[in-house]
Amino acid sequence: MKLIAVSVYGEDKPGIVHEISKALADCNANIVDIEQSVLQGMFVMFIVAEVEDEECVRARVEEAARRKEVHASLTPFVRKGKEEKNLYVVTILGRDRVGIVRDVTQVFLDFGINIERTSLTAREELISIEFLVDIGSRDANAIKKRLREEAERLGLDIVMQPYTTFRREKRLIVFDMDSTLVDAEIIDELAKEAGVDKEVAQLTERAMNGEISFKEALEERVRLLKGLPVEVLENIYSRIKLTEGAKELVRSLKEAGYKVAVVSGGFSYFTDRLKEELGLDYAFGNELEIKDGRLTGRIKGRIIDAREKARIVEEIARREGISPENVVAVGDGANDRLMIERAGLGIAFNAKEILKDVADGSISKENLVGLASVLKLPAEFVKKV
Repeated sequence: MKLIAVSVYGEDKPGIVHEISKALADCNANIVDIEQSVLQGMFVMFIVAEVEDEECVRARVEEAARRKEVHASLTPFVRKGKEEKNLYVVTILGRDRVGIVRDVTQVFLDFGINIERTSLTAREELISIEFLVDIGSRDANAIKKRLREEAERLGLDIVMQPYTTFRREKRLIVFDMDSTLVDAEIIDELAKEAGVDKEVAQLTERAMNGEISFKEALEERVRLLKGLPVEVLENIYSRIKLTEGAKELVRSLKEAGYKVAVVSGGFSYFTDRLKEELGLDYAFGNELEIKDGRLTGRIKGRIIDAREKARIVEEIARREGISPENVVAVGDGANDRLMIERAGLGIAFNAKEILKDVADGSISKENLVGLASVLKLPAEFVKKV
Protein backbone atom coordinates (compact mmCIF):
# COMPACT_ATOMS: atom_id res chain seq x y z
CA MET A 1 0.00 0.00 0.00
CA LYS A 2 1.04 3.57 -0.54
CA LEU A 3 0.01 6.80 1.12
CA ILE A 4 -1.84 9.70 -0.49
CA ALA A 5 -2.88 13.08 0.87
CA VAL A 6 -6.41 14.28 0.14
CA SER A 7 -7.16 17.99 0.49
CA VAL A 8 -10.75 19.22 0.36
CA TYR A 9 -12.07 22.79 0.60
CA GLY A 10 -15.17 24.74 -0.31
CA GLU A 11 -18.35 26.27 1.08
CA ASP A 12 -19.43 24.41 4.20
CA LYS A 13 -22.53 22.21 3.99
CA PRO A 14 -23.75 18.97 5.60
CA GLY A 15 -22.42 15.64 4.32
CA ILE A 16 -18.98 16.55 2.96
CA VAL A 17 -17.04 14.38 5.43
CA HIS A 18 -19.40 11.45 4.83
CA GLU A 19 -19.17 11.67 1.03
CA ILE A 20 -15.36 11.85 0.95
CA SER A 21 -14.87 9.12 3.54
CA LYS A 22 -17.37 6.89 1.70
CA ALA A 23 -15.45 7.39 -1.54
CA LEU A 24 -12.28 6.23 0.20
CA ALA A 25 -13.95 3.24 1.85
CA ASP A 26 -15.53 2.17 -1.46
CA CYS A 27 -11.97 1.80 -2.80
CA ASN A 28 -10.78 -0.03 0.34
CA ALA A 29 -8.59 2.94 1.32
CA ASN A 30 -7.80 3.25 5.03
CA ILE A 31 -7.73 6.70 6.68
CA VAL A 32 -4.66 6.97 8.93
CA ASP A 33 -4.91 10.69 9.75
CA ILE A 34 -7.57 13.36 9.36
CA GLU A 35 -8.05 16.99 10.33
CA GLN A 36 -11.10 19.08 9.45
CA SER A 37 -12.37 22.53 10.40
CA VAL A 38 -14.68 25.31 9.25
CA LEU A 39 -13.19 28.79 8.91
CA GLN A 40 -15.55 31.72 8.27
CA GLY A 41 -18.01 29.36 6.56
CA MET A 42 -15.28 27.66 4.50
CA PHE A 43 -14.88 23.88 4.89
CA VAL A 44 -11.27 22.63 5.02
CA MET A 45 -10.17 19.00 5.42
CA PHE A 46 -6.88 17.12 5.10
CA ILE A 47 -6.71 13.32 5.03
CA VAL A 48 -3.81 10.88 4.82
CA ALA A 49 -4.91 7.44 3.60
CA GLU A 50 -3.38 4.08 2.71
CA VAL A 51 -4.53 3.05 -0.77
CA GLU A 52 -4.24 0.03 -3.02
CA ASP A 53 -5.94 1.43 -6.13
CA GLU A 54 -5.04 5.12 -6.53
CA GLU A 55 -7.06 5.52 -9.74
CA CYS A 56 -10.21 4.24 -8.02
CA VAL A 57 -9.66 6.63 -5.11
CA ARG A 58 -9.01 9.58 -7.39
CA ALA A 59 -12.12 8.95 -9.48
CA ARG A 60 -14.42 8.36 -6.49
CA VAL A 61 -13.13 11.34 -4.48
CA GLU A 62 -13.40 13.73 -7.44
CA GLU A 63 -16.95 12.49 -8.14
CA ALA A 64 -17.91 12.99 -4.48
CA ALA A 65 -16.39 16.49 -4.50
CA ARG A 66 -18.44 17.43 -7.59
CA ARG A 67 -21.63 16.26 -5.90
CA LYS A 68 -20.93 18.42 -2.83
CA GLU A 69 -19.63 21.33 -4.95
CA VAL A 70 -16.22 21.46 -3.24
CA HIS A 71 -12.63 21.24 -4.48
CA ALA A 72 -10.50 18.14 -3.89
CA SER A 73 -6.90 17.31 -4.74
CA LEU A 74 -4.85 14.14 -4.26
CA THR A 75 -1.06 13.98 -4.00
CA PRO A 76 1.45 11.28 -3.00
CA PHE A 77 2.37 11.43 0.66
CA VAL A 78 5.74 10.44 2.14
CA ARG A 79 5.71 9.70 5.85
CA LYS A 80 8.68 11.28 7.61
CA GLY A 81 10.62 9.31 10.16
CA LYS A 82 9.60 9.93 13.75
CA GLU A 83 11.75 12.63 15.28
CA GLU A 84 11.82 13.78 18.88
CA LYS A 85 9.99 17.09 19.00
CA ASN A 86 10.27 19.93 21.49
CA LEU A 87 6.82 21.47 21.27
CA TYR A 88 5.75 24.83 22.68
CA VAL A 89 2.49 26.75 22.46
CA VAL A 90 2.88 30.46 21.74
CA THR A 91 -0.22 32.60 22.28
CA ILE A 92 -0.35 36.16 20.94
CA LEU A 93 -2.95 38.54 22.39
CA GLY A 94 -4.03 41.99 21.31
CA ARG A 95 -6.33 44.14 19.21
CA ASP A 96 -6.60 42.99 15.63
CA ARG A 97 -4.36 44.68 13.09
CA VAL A 98 -2.85 43.95 9.68
CA GLY A 99 0.38 41.93 9.70
CA ILE A 100 0.36 40.23 13.13
CA VAL A 101 0.90 36.72 11.74
CA ARG A 102 3.57 38.00 9.34
CA ASP A 103 5.54 39.76 12.08
CA VAL A 104 5.40 36.95 14.63
CA THR A 105 6.22 34.20 12.14
CA GLN A 106 9.27 36.20 11.05
CA VAL A 107 10.71 35.53 14.51
CA PHE A 108 10.01 31.82 14.10
CA LEU A 109 11.72 31.92 10.72
CA ASP A 110 14.76 33.72 12.13
CA PHE A 111 15.21 30.92 14.67
CA GLY A 112 14.47 28.17 12.13
CA ILE A 113 11.38 27.11 14.09
CA ASN A 114 8.75 24.92 12.43
CA ILE A 115 5.08 25.86 12.92
CA GLU A 116 2.94 22.74 13.39
CA ARG A 117 -0.50 24.33 13.86
CA THR A 118 -2.07 27.80 13.97
CA SER A 119 -5.51 28.88 15.17
CA LEU A 120 -7.25 32.19 15.91
CA THR A 121 -9.94 33.03 18.50
CA ALA A 122 -11.80 36.34 18.83
CA ARG A 123 -13.24 37.63 22.12
CA GLU A 124 -15.00 40.90 21.42
CA GLU A 125 -12.23 43.26 20.15
CA LEU A 126 -9.45 41.05 21.49
CA ILE A 127 -7.95 38.31 19.34
CA SER A 128 -5.64 35.48 20.30
CA ILE A 129 -3.49 33.64 17.79
CA GLU A 130 -2.16 30.30 18.97
CA PHE A 131 0.88 28.68 17.38
CA LEU A 132 2.05 25.14 18.11
CA VAL A 133 5.75 25.16 17.25
CA ASP A 134 8.65 22.74 17.37
CA ILE A 135 11.73 24.59 18.65
CA GLY A 136 14.01 21.54 18.48
CA SER A 137 17.22 22.08 20.45
CA ARG A 138 16.96 25.87 20.40
CA ASP A 139 17.02 27.94 23.61
CA ALA A 140 13.42 28.45 24.76
CA ASN A 141 14.33 31.44 26.94
CA ALA A 142 16.09 33.21 24.07
CA ILE A 143 13.09 32.62 21.81
CA LYS A 144 10.67 33.85 24.47
CA LYS A 145 12.73 36.99 25.04
CA ARG A 146 12.87 37.79 21.32
CA LEU A 147 9.14 37.12 20.89
CA ARG A 148 8.32 39.33 23.86
CA GLU A 149 10.43 42.17 22.46
CA GLU A 150 8.72 41.90 19.09
CA ALA A 151 5.26 41.64 20.68
CA GLU A 152 5.84 44.72 22.84
CA ARG A 153 7.04 46.65 19.80
CA LEU A 154 3.77 45.77 18.09
CA GLY A 155 1.60 46.49 21.13
CA LEU A 156 0.80 42.80 21.65
CA ASP A 157 1.07 40.36 24.55
CA ILE A 158 2.62 36.91 24.49
CA VAL A 159 2.56 33.70 26.51
CA MET A 160 4.93 30.84 25.68
CA GLN A 161 4.57 27.51 27.46
CA PRO A 162 5.73 23.94 26.88
CA TYR A 163 3.09 21.85 25.15
CA THR A 164 3.11 19.42 28.09
CA THR A 165 2.14 22.32 30.38
CA PHE A 166 -0.42 23.69 27.92
CA ARG A 167 -2.35 20.44 27.60
CA ARG A 168 -2.33 19.76 31.34
CA GLU A 169 -5.61 20.63 33.02
CA LYS A 170 -5.36 23.73 35.24
CA ARG A 171 -7.44 23.70 38.41
CA LEU A 172 -6.29 26.58 40.64
CA ILE A 173 -5.57 30.18 39.69
CA VAL A 174 -4.06 32.69 42.12
CA PHE A 175 -4.09 36.45 41.55
CA ASP A 176 -2.27 39.29 43.18
CA MET A 177 -4.63 42.13 44.12
CA ASP A 178 -3.08 45.59 43.67
CA SER A 179 -2.68 46.56 40.00
CA THR A 180 -3.83 43.06 39.05
CA LEU A 181 -7.43 42.36 40.07
CA VAL A 182 -7.93 45.98 41.08
CA ASP A 183 -6.76 48.94 39.05
CA ALA A 184 -4.95 50.68 41.92
CA GLU A 185 -2.19 50.39 44.50
CA ILE A 186 -4.38 50.56 47.60
CA ILE A 187 -1.59 51.52 49.95
CA ASP A 188 -0.97 54.58 47.78
CA GLU A 189 -4.63 55.51 48.13
CA LEU A 190 -4.32 55.19 51.91
CA ALA A 191 -1.20 57.32 51.79
CA LYS A 192 -3.04 60.11 49.99
CA GLU A 193 -5.61 60.17 52.77
CA ALA A 194 -2.82 60.34 55.35
CA GLY A 195 -0.92 63.03 53.44
CA VAL A 196 2.18 60.86 52.99
CA ASP A 197 1.67 59.82 49.37
CA LYS A 198 5.11 60.88 48.12
CA GLU A 199 7.00 58.99 50.81
CA VAL A 200 4.89 55.85 50.38
CA ALA A 201 5.07 55.95 46.56
CA GLN A 202 8.87 55.99 46.71
CA LEU A 203 8.92 52.98 49.02
CA THR A 204 6.39 51.14 46.81
CA GLU A 205 8.46 51.70 43.68
CA ARG A 206 11.65 50.51 45.34
CA ALA A 207 9.92 47.35 46.57
CA MET A 208 8.30 46.62 43.18
CA ASN A 209 11.71 46.90 41.52
CA GLY A 210 13.27 44.60 44.11
CA GLU A 211 15.60 47.28 45.51
CA ILE A 212 14.49 46.72 49.12
CA SER A 213 12.71 43.81 50.76
CA PHE A 214 8.95 43.80 50.68
CA LYS A 215 8.79 43.31 54.45
CA GLU A 216 10.96 46.35 55.11
CA ALA A 217 9.00 48.51 52.67
CA LEU A 218 5.63 47.38 54.01
CA GLU A 219 6.50 48.07 57.64
CA GLU A 220 7.82 51.53 56.76
CA ARG A 221 4.74 52.40 54.69
CA VAL A 222 2.27 51.18 57.30
CA ARG A 223 4.11 53.12 59.98
CA LEU A 224 3.42 56.28 57.99
CA LEU A 225 -0.33 55.53 58.12
CA LYS A 226 -0.51 55.63 61.90
CA GLY A 227 -3.62 57.44 63.16
CA LEU A 228 -5.67 57.08 59.98
CA PRO A 229 -9.40 56.56 60.79
CA VAL A 230 -10.73 53.11 59.90
CA GLU A 231 -13.63 54.70 57.98
CA VAL A 232 -11.11 55.66 55.31
CA LEU A 233 -10.74 51.97 54.35
CA GLU A 234 -14.41 51.73 53.43
CA ASN A 235 -14.27 54.99 51.48
CA ILE A 236 -11.30 53.77 49.47
CA TYR A 237 -12.87 50.38 48.66
CA SER A 238 -16.06 52.07 47.49
CA ARG A 239 -14.17 54.09 44.87
CA ILE A 240 -11.50 51.72 43.56
CA LYS A 241 -12.23 50.01 40.24
CA LEU A 242 -11.68 46.43 39.22
CA THR A 243 -9.26 45.92 36.35
CA GLU A 244 -11.14 45.80 33.05
CA GLY A 245 -12.31 42.26 32.41
CA ALA A 246 -11.54 41.00 35.94
CA LYS A 247 -15.15 40.29 36.92
CA GLU A 248 -15.90 38.51 33.62
CA LEU A 249 -12.69 36.48 33.80
CA VAL A 250 -13.26 35.33 37.39
CA ARG A 251 -16.85 34.36 36.56
CA SER A 252 -15.62 32.35 33.57
CA LEU A 253 -12.95 30.62 35.63
CA LYS A 254 -15.50 29.65 38.27
CA GLU A 255 -17.91 28.30 35.65
CA ALA A 256 -15.05 26.28 34.18
CA GLY A 257 -14.43 24.65 37.57
CA TYR A 258 -11.36 26.56 38.76
CA LYS A 259 -10.62 27.35 42.38
CA VAL A 260 -9.82 31.08 42.40
CA ALA A 261 -7.76 32.86 45.05
CA VAL A 262 -6.33 36.28 45.74
CA VAL A 263 -3.06 36.27 47.68
CA SER A 264 -1.82 39.79 48.28
CA GLY A 265 0.89 41.71 50.03
CA GLY A 266 -1.87 44.31 50.46
CA PHE A 267 -4.40 44.33 53.24
CA SER A 268 -6.94 41.72 54.34
CA TYR A 269 -9.69 44.34 54.71
CA PHE A 270 -9.64 44.72 50.92
CA THR A 271 -8.92 41.08 49.96
CA ASP A 272 -11.87 39.97 52.12
CA ARG A 273 -14.17 42.48 50.43
CA LEU A 274 -12.90 41.36 47.03
CA LYS A 275 -13.55 37.72 47.92
CA GLU A 276 -17.14 38.60 48.75
CA GLU A 277 -17.71 40.73 45.65
CA LEU A 278 -16.21 38.31 43.12
CA GLY A 279 -17.11 35.02 44.80
CA LEU A 280 -13.49 33.93 45.24
CA ASP A 281 -12.64 30.69 47.04
CA TYR A 282 -9.70 32.06 49.04
CA ALA A 283 -8.40 35.47 50.06
CA PHE A 284 -5.22 36.32 51.96
CA GLY A 285 -3.74 39.70 52.86
CA ASN A 286 -1.84 41.49 55.62
CA GLU A 287 -3.97 42.54 58.58
CA LEU A 288 -3.75 46.17 59.66
CA GLU A 289 -3.77 46.58 63.43
CA ILE A 290 -6.62 48.84 64.57
CA LYS A 291 -7.20 50.33 68.03
CA ASP A 292 -9.88 52.81 69.02
CA GLY A 293 -11.03 53.11 65.41
CA ARG A 294 -7.61 54.12 64.05
CA LEU A 295 -4.62 52.43 62.43
CA THR A 296 -1.76 51.84 64.87
CA GLY A 297 0.89 51.85 62.16
CA ARG A 298 1.60 48.14 62.66
CA ILE A 299 0.80 44.85 60.93
CA LYS A 300 -1.01 42.23 62.99
CA GLY A 301 0.31 38.68 62.63
CA ARG A 302 2.38 37.29 59.78
CA ILE A 303 3.58 39.44 56.91
CA ILE A 304 2.77 38.13 53.44
CA ASP A 305 5.95 38.69 51.45
CA ALA A 306 7.18 36.75 48.40
CA ARG A 307 8.07 33.60 50.35
CA GLU A 308 4.82 33.65 52.30
CA LYS A 309 2.85 34.15 49.08
CA ALA A 310 4.45 31.08 47.54
CA ARG A 311 3.85 29.10 50.74
CA ILE A 312 0.17 30.08 50.83
CA VAL A 313 -0.30 29.01 47.21
CA GLU A 314 1.25 25.63 48.03
CA GLU A 315 -0.99 25.38 51.10
CA ILE A 316 -4.14 26.03 49.03
CA ALA A 317 -3.04 23.50 46.41
CA ARG A 318 -2.45 20.82 49.07
CA ARG A 319 -5.83 21.54 50.67
CA GLU A 320 -7.56 21.14 47.29
CA GLY A 321 -5.48 18.15 46.22
CA ILE A 322 -3.99 20.07 43.28
CA SER A 323 -0.40 19.58 42.07
CA PRO A 324 1.86 22.62 41.41
CA GLU A 325 1.74 21.85 37.69
CA ASN A 326 -2.01 22.54 37.74
CA VAL A 327 -1.63 26.00 39.29
CA VAL A 328 -1.73 29.34 37.43
CA ALA A 329 -0.26 32.41 39.15
CA VAL A 330 -0.83 36.01 38.02
CA GLY A 331 0.96 39.04 39.44
CA ASP A 332 2.75 42.27 38.66
CA GLY A 333 5.75 42.83 40.94
CA ALA A 334 8.83 41.40 42.62
CA ASN A 335 6.68 40.15 45.50
CA ASP A 336 4.98 37.74 43.07
CA ARG A 337 8.17 36.25 41.68
CA LEU A 338 8.36 33.05 43.71
CA MET A 339 4.72 32.05 43.28
CA ILE A 340 5.00 32.68 39.53
CA GLU A 341 8.23 30.69 39.21
CA ARG A 342 6.75 27.73 41.10
CA ALA A 343 3.38 27.63 39.35
CA GLY A 344 2.68 25.41 36.36
CA LEU A 345 1.89 28.59 34.40
CA GLY A 346 3.15 31.99 35.57
CA ILE A 347 1.77 35.20 34.05
CA ALA A 348 3.33 38.65 34.52
CA PHE A 349 0.44 41.10 34.35
CA ASN A 350 1.23 44.73 33.48
CA ALA A 351 4.50 43.90 35.16
CA LYS A 352 8.01 45.15 35.75
CA GLU A 353 10.90 43.62 33.77
CA ILE A 354 12.09 41.70 36.84
CA LEU A 355 8.92 39.61 36.68
CA LYS A 356 8.64 39.30 32.90
CA ASP A 357 12.04 37.61 32.83
CA VAL A 358 10.85 34.66 34.95
CA ALA A 359 7.21 34.36 33.82
CA ASP A 360 5.92 32.13 31.02
CA GLY A 361 4.24 35.13 29.47
CA SER A 362 3.23 38.74 29.95
CA ILE A 363 -0.18 40.34 29.54
CA SER A 364 -0.83 44.07 29.50
CA LYS A 365 -3.40 45.95 31.53
CA GLU A 366 -6.09 46.16 28.86
CA ASN A 367 -5.85 42.45 27.94
CA LEU A 368 -6.58 40.67 31.24
CA VAL A 369 -9.56 38.84 29.75
CA GLY A 370 -7.14 37.42 27.16
CA LEU A 371 -6.07 34.99 29.87
CA ALA A 372 -9.30 33.16 29.04
CA SER A 373 -7.82 32.37 25.61
CA VAL A 374 -4.52 31.21 27.07
CA LEU A 375 -6.42 28.85 29.39
CA LYS A 376 -8.76 27.72 26.58
CA LEU A 377 -11.94 28.81 28.36
CA PRO A 378 -15.00 28.66 26.09
CA ALA A 379 -15.47 32.02 24.38
CA GLU A 380 -19.13 32.25 25.41
CA PHE A 381 -18.15 32.41 29.09
CA VAL A 382 -16.63 35.88 28.89
CA LYS A 383 -19.43 37.21 26.70
CA LYS A 384 -22.10 36.70 29.36
CA VAL A 385 -23.33 39.78 31.17
